[in-house]
Amino acid sequence: MRGYFSVGTDGISKPMNLGNLLRIAHSFGASFFFTVGGRVRLADAMSDTSEAAGHMPMYQYATPDELQLPQGCDLVGVEITDDATELPSFRHPLRAAYVFGAERLSLSSGTLERCRYVVKIPTRFSINVGMAGAIVMYDRLISLSHFAERPLLPGGPPNGAVPPPERWGKPILRRRDTRPT
Repeated sequence: MRGYFSVGTDGISKPMNLGNLLRIAHSFGASFFFTVGGRVRLADAMSDTSEAAGHMPMYQYATPDELQLPQGCDLVGVEITDDATELPSFRHPLRAAYVFGAERLSLSSGTLERCRYVVKIPTRFSINVGMAGAIVMYDRLISLSHFAERPLLPGGPPNGAVPPPERWGKPILRRRDTRPT
């Protein structure tokens, strides 16, 4: 998959949720993780059994105005708003930073103002931040990676087959003429 992505939270207050989202971001290959206005320390995220903090950069910002992203990286808010794009209809940017709201709270107005895009998961009500993160990262994975086409009938490809790797043929070896002149 080309590009990169990061995951962050805005105002998170429960260590278990922070740890779950950290672990999920690490497992999907996030390039870095960030918090804005976090009310819990990364050290308290005991549910992060992958020890993500030791494997990817972590950034903490006190306010949305302090949030710094790499050049060309689009901030994507994940929030239930009237004007948010439903996730199945969203084209993920190649360079994206996904930010999730805290438990029982929405993204702060300061963070929402910074978002280039806002997406929502088409559920009937709000779900756990870790679950929301997994859904968004999985959607990114299947949208931007190259997988075999889904079969027309239920199930996987015939006999569990996967598409063959691209073949360019054997290398062409040219021998130097070693005859004396």
